[in-house]
Amino acid sequence: MKRYEIRWAQLDPTQGAEMAKTRSVVIVSLDILNARLQTVTVCPLTSQLHPTWRTRIGVRAAGKRAEIAVDQIRTVSKSRLGRKMGALSAADGSALRRTITEMYGE
Repeated sequence: MKRYEIRWAQLDPTQGAEMAKTRSVVIVSLDILNARLQTVTVCPLTSQLHPTWRTRIGVRAAGKRAEIAVDQIRTVSKSRLGRKMGALSAADGSALRRTITEMYGE
């Protein structure tokens, strides 16, 4: 499991306003952590587009338009993850890093 891979993930059970169901996610945790821990940090993808939200990044995943929901970042067990669907482009990975830093960094 590598950073910026897009994989299926079983996100249920959830509570409150957390994104639910089996959906695609982007792995955002560092590869060194992914190799050693039993968890990964992910951002879910959604097909409900909100292009003006600064917490979302528009991408194409599996040939479809989607948004990375950086506002829904979470750490999950690797056992929740399924098959690999693809990976972000270098430009999308860079945009994701910038957005995470803007939202959660200094």
